[in-house]
Amino acid sequence: MPTRDQLEVDVLFVGAGPASLAGAIRLGELAKAAGRALEILVIEKGGEIGNHGISGAVLDPRALDELLPGWRDEAPVESPVTSDELWYLTSSGKIKAPLTPPPLNNHGKYVASLQKITKWLGEKAEAAGAQVFPAFPGQELLWDGDRIVGVRTGDKGVDHNGNPKSNYEPGADLIAKIVVLGEGPRGTLAKQATARLPLNDGREPQVYAAGVKELWQLPDDRFKAGAVIHTLGYPLPAETFGGGFIYGMSGNVLDIGMVTGLDYKNPTTDPHNELQRMKEHPAIRKMLEGGKMIRYGAKAIPEGGLFAMPRPYADGLLLIGDTGGFLNGMRLKGIHLAVKSGAMAAETAWDALQAEKYDAQTLSAFERRFKESWAYSELRLARNFHQGFKRGMWAGMFNAGLATFTGGRGFGVIDRIKGEPGYEVMEKAGYQPKETPRAKIDNVLTFDKLTDVYLSGTMHEEDQPSHLKVSDTTICRDRCTVEYGNPCQYFCPAKVYEPLFQKSDGAVEGRLQINFTNCVHCKTCDIIDPYQIITWVPPQGGEGPVYTGM
Repeated sequence: MPTRDQLEVDVLFVGAGPASLAGAIRLGELAKAAGRALEILVIEKGGEIGNHGISGAVLDPRALDELLPGWRDEAPVESPVTSDELWYLTSSGKIKAPLTPPPLNNHGKYVASLQKITKWLGEKAEAAGAQVFPAFPGQELLWDGDRIVGVRTGDKGVDHNGNPKSNYEPGADLIAKIVVLGEGPRGTLAKQATARLPLNDGREPQVYAAGVKELWQLPDDRFKAGAVIHTLGYPLPAETFGGGFIYGMSGNVLDIGMVTGLDYKNPTTDPHNELQRMKEHPAIRKMLEGGKMIRYGAKAIPEGGLFAMPRPYADGLLLIGDTGGFLNGMRLKGIHLAVKSGAMAAETAWDALQAEKYDAQTLSAFERRFKESWAYSELRLARNFHQGFKRGMWAGMFNAGLATFTGGRGFGVIDRIKGEPGYEVMEKAGYQPKETPRAKIDNVLTFDKLTDVYLSGTMHEEDQPSHLKVSDTTICRDRCTVEYGNPCQYFCPAKVYEPLFQKSDGAVEGRLQINFTNCVHCKTCDIIDPYQIITWVPPQGGEGPVYTGM
């Protein structure tokens, strides 16, 4: 067994996103006001703070106004929102909505890069007294019975067979009175916690969407900074949840992306392909003409809403941000809820530190704070949003409209519309499923996955164990090939999975090739795989995408 360094801290935040960094800032403020020295540590798997930060993003300022009242004078936002439009796209035309639905009214909001905001929040967290360590992936929870007492970080310098190389460095054991998980959606440590603790008891299953996004440098100011467009319809079929977004950034940069619900029926659905098809639409093609695609990325989005949120506390543990399901799918926003969740977790941790009690009963004050906050009121109004789309786009839109008049109930005869995991919705289609239409790749307007992956900046050392664990590849060969047609080749937006299978004398032969160095850390595979045999874990510290400006 390797000898591991051990570091003891008061509170450990895992994942340096807006939730954890807001929590570290708020906890530092409380400690400073009381004249108490605290050891506050934030660890992040990315090589630099912000490297793995990606979102649309239209920023609701409410939580930042509470946390850092003077933030507008220094935060690196791109522009206030200057216009709002909602388009319904047909295959060749568009219909502009005469009115913007209230949830998409972005007056008073800001267009922003999450990468830039996160980097800035990291500086604020350090100024508040926290230690912020990039390139430290949380790999394993440390337990004392059923109480979480810390986190073990990943080893570095291990070859593909699991043997130590000359630069081998064992991970450290970080011991904490309270561990706060802000790992983003489908977090590795959160999965370990929910596998052992009853955090999902009585909850609806979490459902997700895949967000795929490109940045384009335009040759002129045809798309104004602060202009916001959301789209419905083409290229997604009516049975599939999702839509597009187009945001004007500063410097004639345009954000364009597609959100595809990971509860689709057709196993050949491909979120990356849907973005490429969206760009082929005449209205979008004209917008991008003469421009150059400069950055690419993808991430999963927790869309399940209020009733899919796990219990956010246990002995020694709090869950915040996307890890805790703090996202409003109806408003397409989560950053403000992440910041608020981090601040509420910090206040709960502070009270626990004062009382020197870190058990579940003490930390349950986090859930009480949440239920008394504006964040709960907001999420309650959107509690049945995604579930309404089980019957298709038009039923979902009707349900969302009703929700504004029924306090969020929508067309549910009861307060809570039941949900189901997205991977259970995928239909078996046989060896030759009906394939969704494919974009025509020209490497000017539309791009293949490998070109986009290159522009994500992702890098992984090849001589290391794959961080994508497939527990039984014979299922991929013997069952998935026949039953679903290997949907991993479609749902992964980074061409990680290559099913090299073929039929021979009535049997299927071959192997699944996993190009893990392509991975952009979106976790789509972990979520939508119909057999739930793929587990995403962090690679060695500092690796993955570099989402500059995303």
